[in-house]
Amino acid sequence: MSNDTVRGAKPPFSYPVKVGHISANPVTVHLEADERERAGLATLWQVVSVKELSSDLQVTRWKKDGVRLKGQVKARIVQACVVTLEPVESTIVEEVEQIFVPEGSKLARIVASGESAEMVLDPEGPDLPELFSGDTIDAGQTVAEFAALSINPYPRKAGIEFSDRIESDGTQPEDKPNPFSVLKDWPAKQ
Repeated sequence: MSNDTVRGAKPPFSYPVKVGHISANPVTVHLEADERERAGLATLWQVVSVKELSSDLQVTRWKKDGVRLKGQVKARIVQACVVTLEPVESTIVEEVEQIFVPEGSKLARIVASGESAEMVLDPEGPDLPELFSGDTIDAGQTVAEFAALSINPYPRKAGIEFSDRIESDGTQPEDKPNPFSVLKDWPAKQ
């Protein structure tokens, strides 16, 4: 995930947090997308609509110059069924935990093991810290990214299954001539 946006483009859901104002004591923040933000997220995520996006986060200082966001994101979205194209509503509930460190921080350096410069990551372990520049992180963009990662890429309406192959059901005779049939009388090279 990246906390950077395309130059000049504002993310559809944004909640800037000044890093200098964060203390060691956790502060709880409630974020909720308004109608305009939900429409922007629907376009970004390529879904029919976003009916709800909210999050309760605890924002706290992490190891002197880092920031930790921890909480939960909830969303309700409508997607098109991949079989029938009918609307399918989905609910997303995802735990959020992300650490941010400033560029150039000692905490941002990745230590390689030995001389191989090979990095070993635990897929079940914590994510690597995200880098940020300046004095602000965007908690809203982080919430939107965690929700986006939980979207089902192939939503199906309940009870709908893919049918067997559409190309041929085996009941109709083949009307197309075989393009290789002209080769059956071709003399074989000896």
